[in-house]
Amino acid sequence: MEYRILKKRHLEILLEKVPDYASPKAGLEQYKTPSAIAADILWFAYNLGDIHGKHVMDLACGTGIFAIGAAILGAGKVFAVDIDKEALEVAVGAAEELGVADRIQFIEADIRDSIMELSRLKVDTLIQNPPFGSQRMVKRGADRIFIEGSLRISPVVYSFHMMGSEDFVTGYFERIGGKITHKLYYRFPIPRIYNFHKKDFKVVDVIVLRIIRT
Repeated sequence: MEYRILKKRHLEILLEKVPDYASPKAGLEQYKTPSAIAADILWFAYNLGDIHGKHVMDLACGTGIFAIGAAILGAGKVFAVDIDKEALEVAVGAAEELGVADRIQFIEADIRDSIMELSRLKVDTLIQNPPFGSQRMVKRGADRIFIEGSLRISPVVYSFHMMGSEDFVTGYFERIGGKITHKLYYRFPIPRIYNFHKKDFKVVDVIVLRIIRT
């Protein structure tokens, strides 16, 4: 299906149809990106020329909200990569429902042993919302492999991180040959979905960096 999206709100409405995780896994720090945040990032990237006609990768794609959004906005090819087979099955179903499955290649892979293989794909833009390593069940510094791998895979990267790690993450990207061109700030809602959550609802501050490989 071909879409003609004229407003960001139209994209957001379509992305609201992407389901949440059927069985979220705390060990993978799985939280679905809200459709409003996903639409804002995709619309921003689209207006910078990073989506339409490009080969886009959604790394740690979960149920596929960025992959599907990129396809809706006219990406030439989309790669949706995740370690979780169950999440990918949800993503496939959502892509089929929205009529864009033919433009998305779904890949079950663990970035820890797949960077070289993924870097062989022709990717123009990569979007990732990796585990932050902020929870007790997730290894501290879990996002470092994504930081290092992303610039090997794509010359343009959009990457989510906790606001408190901004200085560390920007310095890390710069040390490995990245240049920060833009910073986007969001209040990311976290619902109570895991048994260790004490509050029904929590909001965390996140930053999304746009990085180019130099």
